[in-house]
Amino acid sequence: MPNFLLRLIWMALLSCVLCACVREPARLDHDAYIWQRVWTPALNDALRQGTADIRQWRVLAAQTGADGALLRFVPDWEALAASGRPVIVVARIDGQLRQWDEDALLAEVLDLWRDWQGHRPLVAGLEIDHDCGTARLPVYAHFLRRLKSELDADTELSITVLPAWLDSPALENVLAAVDQSVLQVHAVRDPRAGLFDGGNARRWVEAYARRSDKPFRVALPNYASRASWDAEGQLADVESEAATLGGQADARELWSQPRQIAEFLSILHADPPRHLRGIAWFRLPTGNDRRAWSVATWLAVIRGQPMRDNVALDFRQSDTAGMRDLVLTNAGENDAMLPERIGLPAACTLADGIQGYALRREADALSLRRQQPGLLRPGQSRQVGWARCGED
Repeated sequence: MPNFLLRLIWMALLSCVLCACVREPARLDHDAYIWQRVWTPALNDALRQGTADIRQWRVLAAQTGADGALLRFVPDWEALAASGRPVIVVARIDGQLRQWDEDALLAEVLDLWRDWQGHRPLVAGLEIDHDCGTARLPVYAHFLRRLKSELDADTELSITVLPAWLDSPALENVLAAVDQSVLQVHAVRDPRAGLFDGGNARRWVEAYARRSDKPFRVALPNYASRASWDAEGQLADVESEAATLGGQADARELWSQPRQIAEFLSILHADPPRHLRGIAWFRLPTGNDRRAWSVATWLAVIRGQPMRDNVALDFRQSDTAGMRDLVLTNAGENDAMLPERIGLPAACTLADGIQGYALRREADALSLRRQQPGLLRPGQSRQVGWARCGED
């Protein structure tokens, strides 16, 4: 082979290697679920704040009741239109619904779809959210095929997908009926195991990329849930974006941690699996949502900004003589998880915890231990106990 051809081949190979070395991380875009049933001024404020960073809104438009019929929710049409972002209309079919009248449900979903198309927001597609067991997947696939056949050819139909479906041979038929999907990697196992696990989430995403040959997104959490169990140890209630009447004594707050989610997101950016197009956040947080990150922290995670939290413990003069109030303050820029342990100086001989903290007596000192996880928002303070300490 002539020398000049060898040189050309060598230069081409070298160029490929250099390009691979300097390849920029993928930029995944972001959608957000609007899951609130009632539209409030706080929700509209969050909508305005998040618009610049969001590609599409995925809006809960209806969900099935106990009888299997769709119950509709009325959004703020003007606020959605003013955001300038396309909308995915989401219909939620309760996963506990053992059977349904397919003809009636299909007619209701199509009527919902036509109704949304008649309003001002740019409607980009329809999504079905149905967290059913794997045994119901063949029935679900049949419903989706019928629904897809009734939609215009250019209408994108998407669904949410559970990791539990990954081992089912029926998953192919489900995915064949739709154009795209959203893989949910939060709140999919026993609540006692927590809301989100980065290792499991990564394995599920990689496994799903091998099963799906269509574009998909990953649903990530920025919220908390309160799970409670009855006397027999059975899950009795889960409270998240909407309050419930559950009052069981055995309850636990499950939080998604901003730093943990940010780290997982950076992994996806650096090495995105095949067909992964972006993130779908659950859910759009508002200023008065006590079980969600602040909007500022959520946007910081989306933008890849450093997490700047700065939690300090202050000993403040108490109204009780000889006592000090123990107050946590977040002087940082982002939400911070409440510390698991607060060690007290040896000079503190008497103390107790409040608002989620309890006293722990250790070998040579006292400490306060967190009973439930929670977030402390920027500029926020929380009294977590009191102590009697020496003057020093």
